[in-house]
Amino acid sequence: MVGGKFWSVLVSLALLAASAGAAAQTKPPAPAPSAPEDVPVPVPGSLGLAGARCADISRYLNARAAVNPSLSPDGGELVYRTGVSGQPQLWVNGPDGPRQITFGESVNIAAWSPAGDGIAYSVDRGGDEREGYYFISPDGKRERELVAPADSFRVWGGFSRDGSQVAYAATEPGKADFNVYVLTVATGQTRRVLSGQAGIYPVAWRPDGKALVLSRVRGEDANDLLYLDLTTGQASDLLAPPEASAYTQIAWTPDGKGFYLSTNQDRDFAALAYYDFAARKLRTVETPAHDVEAVALSGDGRYLAWSENVGGFSEARLRDLRTNRTVPILGLPKGVIQTLSWAERAPRLAFQVSGPQVPGDVWVLNAQRGDLKRVTKSATGGLDESTFVIPAAVSFKSHDGETIYGLLYRPAGATTRTLPPAVVMVHGGPTAQARPDFDAATQYLVARGYAILDLNFRGSTGYGKRFARLDNGRLRPNAVKDMASAVEWLGTQDLDNRRVAVMGGSYGGYMTFAALTTLPDVFQAGVGFVGVSNWVTALEGASPQLKASDRYEYGNIDDPAEREFFTQLSPITYVKQVRSPLMVLHGANDPRDPVGEADQLVDALRSQGGDVEYLRFPDEGHSIRKLTNRVIAYRRIAAFLERTIGKGIAVCGG
Repeated sequence: MVGGKFWSVLVSLALLAASAGAAAQTKPPAPAPSAPEDVPVPVPGSLGLAGARCADISRYLNARAAVNPSLSPDGGELVYRTGVSGQPQLWVNGPDGPRQITFGESVNIAAWSPAGDGIAYSVDRGGDEREGYYFISPDGKRERELVAPADSFRVWGGFSRDGSQVAYAATEPGKADFNVYVLTVATGQTRRVLSGQAGIYPVAWRPDGKALVLSRVRGEDANDLLYLDLTTGQASDLLAPPEASAYTQIAWTPDGKGFYLSTNQDRDFAALAYYDFAARKLRTVETPAHDVEAVALSGDGRYLAWSENVGGFSEARLRDLRTNRTVPILGLPKGVIQTLSWAERAPRLAFQVSGPQVPGDVWVLNAQRGDLKRVTKSATGGLDESTFVIPAAVSFKSHDGETIYGLLYRPAGATTRTLPPAVVMVHGGPTAQARPDFDAATQYLVARGYAILDLNFRGSTGYGKRFARLDNGRLRPNAVKDMASAVEWLGTQDLDNRRVAVMGGSYGGYMTFAALTTLPDVFQAGVGFVGVSNWVTALEGASPQLKASDRYEYGNIDDPAEREFFTQLSPITYVKQVRSPLMVLHGANDPRDPVGEADQLVDALRSQGGDVEYLRFPDEGHSIRKLTNRVIAYRRIAAFLERTIGKGIAVCGG
């Protein structure tokens, strides 16, 4: 619970805001959140000339990325997603060059069948996260439906080792519990193999296809592992210790005797470990002083690859298990390894890497020869990627002495006499991390002369299990106060902390709203995407997948005491304290934070004469995926920041 001094300040501010709100009642009534002018429409705009200073956001958004790579079984071809056509679609890169094979709704996941005869992928409807599954030939000329779209939430569980079966979890329409299903690819026949449990998903097939490893949610940063015998239908616990821990990246050995994984059981940071199935014992393999993240084992079990999170940047590791020799990996760019994926029958490993100067591409390593090759080269929108800013990893003390972390992007030309205004970025999650991957909006704003502090407030991952849990339950308001400490620290870094905006999406949207309502004198503006304004309505209306973890992360909404705490935590409770302009962006199809979260906040601000701009996208969900919508959004954001915290220090023009 937050200290009494903080709450007394809130009461005083509430009285001041109430007086200001009463004076504002003489203003004419503002349009309702669903008014036509809140629905964005495309506006004409020029890309400008290549090489121009302060390029338009459309150039940054046209910096494409190749993501979600999956190699064909022989390693000769690669499928990946890219938005080169305006929204994410599947492309295959083979001996004859890249070819697009899907053309409809945005594609969410893709996986090459180990049998080699096709690629599974998923799409939803306008971002509603109720996916259908499809199977398409590698040439894109033959396609069939595996699981039809429905009003069910689904979670992909992957192919069996021979490619004959697919596992997935799904709710029944209108229900919150997930069931686990196995689908036979050849016939489309589906059978339920486990019924009615909240937050349980298949994560790995035993190599012989006779069992599944399941993950059962224990909060946003923890889970248990279960073993489901598909012959008997019996599920039993594998790893479920009293202290909640994380178990991810399950990689079975070909003989089925055990699997490698990443886990922070009995540790602050996640280690590389091995689980001996017969002995039911876990042993550590590598215990670095930072998190082990992606883990992948080659199909023949010879090569073990993993990545480590070192201050946000990824470092790749590869070991030949036959010789116990470490194979050096040279040539990957500085940034974040987001995927490790082996070919099923070849010693070829795909790395998806995104960094400040690499929007996102795929490199493939031949583990036997040790050579690394870049296999995609995504366009950068006519921009010189060498001008993109690489951030510095920073840390500072917060209000209570806790060390807080972040990435600081400084614009060119900043001096002690030319102090740039700043934007504090707050990520979603909260169990996520601000990392040095490529972000079009960040590079765009830095080029316009704004400093960006991408903040890792308490509750973020990447700094150990203890740090990730410092905002759980009644501790949550302390993370909000970390933002005030961040602004104070910016003033010691030759930055103008009198002109600071806060911006974030999802949980970061909540943090943005919380900053403007409970820290009204700290930020001069805010930009919130798909955020929570009322925790009571948000938790009641969340998707089933979120509800499974929300009870651990936040608490029981049905408990009267907890419900009162959520009311006190909600930005809508303090809306009369808002003094700074706010821009709100939300997708009407959002299943995670329903659009009503934005509607009610905007309506409350407008009713008291507040300065609020609203972009309510009718064809988006919990993100803004379509290029035309993203261009609209960030042009408006740039104009909003110039109006509220002033122009950046860049001199724009050709």
